[in-house]
Amino acid sequence: MPQIIVEGGQTLRGTVGVLGAKNAVLKEMAATLLAPGRHRLTNVPDILDVALMSEVLAHVGCHVDRRDHELHIVVPEELEPEAPLHLVRQMRASIVVLGPLLARCGIARVAQPGGDDLGARPIDFHLDGLERMGASFELVHGELIGTVSDRLIGAEVELPFPSVGATENLLFAAVLAKGNTTIVNAAREPEIRDLVRQLRGMGADISGEGTAIIHVRGVDELRPADHRVVPDRLEAGTYAIAGAITAGDVTVTGCIPDDLRMELRKLEEAGVGVERGDGWLRVIGPERPRAVDFATLPFPGFHTDMHPQMVALLSIAEGTSVITENIYDARFRYIGELRRMGADITTEWQHAVVRGVERLSGCPVLAHDIRAGAAVVLAGLRAEGTTVVDEIHHIDRGYEAFVEKLASLGADIRRTG
Repeated sequence: MPQIIVEGGQTLRGTVGVLGAKNAVLKEMAATLLAPGRHRLTNVPDILDVALMSEVLAHVGCHVDRRDHELHIVVPEELEPEAPLHLVRQMRASIVVLGPLLARCGIARVAQPGGDDLGARPIDFHLDGLERMGASFELVHGELIGTVSDRLIGAEVELPFPSVGATENLLFAAVLAKGNTTIVNAAREPEIRDLVRQLRGMGADISGEGTAIIHVRGVDELRPADHRVVPDRLEAGTYAIAGAITAGDVTVTGCIPDDLRMELRKLEEAGVGVERGDGWLRVIGPERPRAVDFATLPFPGFHTDMHPQMVALLSIAEGTSVITENIYDARFRYIGELRRMGADITTEWQHAVVRGVERLSGCPVLAHDIRAGAAVVLAGLRAEGTTVVDEIHHIDRGYEAFVEKLASLGADIRRTG
């Protein structure tokens, strides 16, 4: 099986660019189902999850052409309203086809979602909100079947938690629903704002994105549109920490620093020099960072998908850091891999205590999920000796040319297989 092999000890220097956000493009691919015709998405990363979502769209009847960081998606007048198990089980984001299929077809058959094993992530919020809009659901042999008697009806839906996926599915349902929909306690993430920009370009009537209350006035039909995917703040943050953990000097281009303001603030508290500009950021890492505490929260809080990379940095900090994970109950699975490398980390419930050590040691480790994989590679950049990372298909789900980009900054890193 393919592996990533890292020889630690190199200081990273230089400039690296990022592409469109994984957490935006997958949902924007699903959004194209709302309007027949030819759509174009640009700034699309060449990652495994985009390939998987392309297969989902092809299964429902679309023609998807991937070329040069662009997607051309031709959506037919008639869709096959089904997302099968063998595709959905590989990628949780595919649950967002539920809203578009219900809106377009009045029926949707979607297998229970898979993806990263980060603990319980129920879709109750999605279903409860869609039921308020007139949908009904039943679970038959592991397949979720949703139906609408005529047309979805606008409603006020208050989410118990600002779930990104639920907000997206409700937006998809609302844009073609009859009447007005208000989503209360909506997710405020940059990827939600970008999705609304795409939907608005398709003719949707939406206001309030980026706030806790989103208003949607349903329209009778939408049209295809061209859309450029927002830069991936998580890719940008990962390369920023790569520079910081190696006491390096790395500039990340093609990004929006304001979308990482909490993460960059915590890097500054850790003693990392951070400069920001229009479409770029620069980090200058100290020999050893200072310990800092953080808690993961919905945007504008610290992103849970930056948690493992930040812990990799804090594992070699001076002092003790306390991390609280409020989003995913199984996020800490990667910590065993860092411990194997010599990190001093203990966990209790949703808390992790990281006692910084002077050095890490390279060894064989596993990439349990996308961000865990990034974290152990970053730790390997700082570790003494050789780090061998297995299960790297998880990294391929979220990062294009991860090894090549790190190598361009001076990392001694290669991929086998």
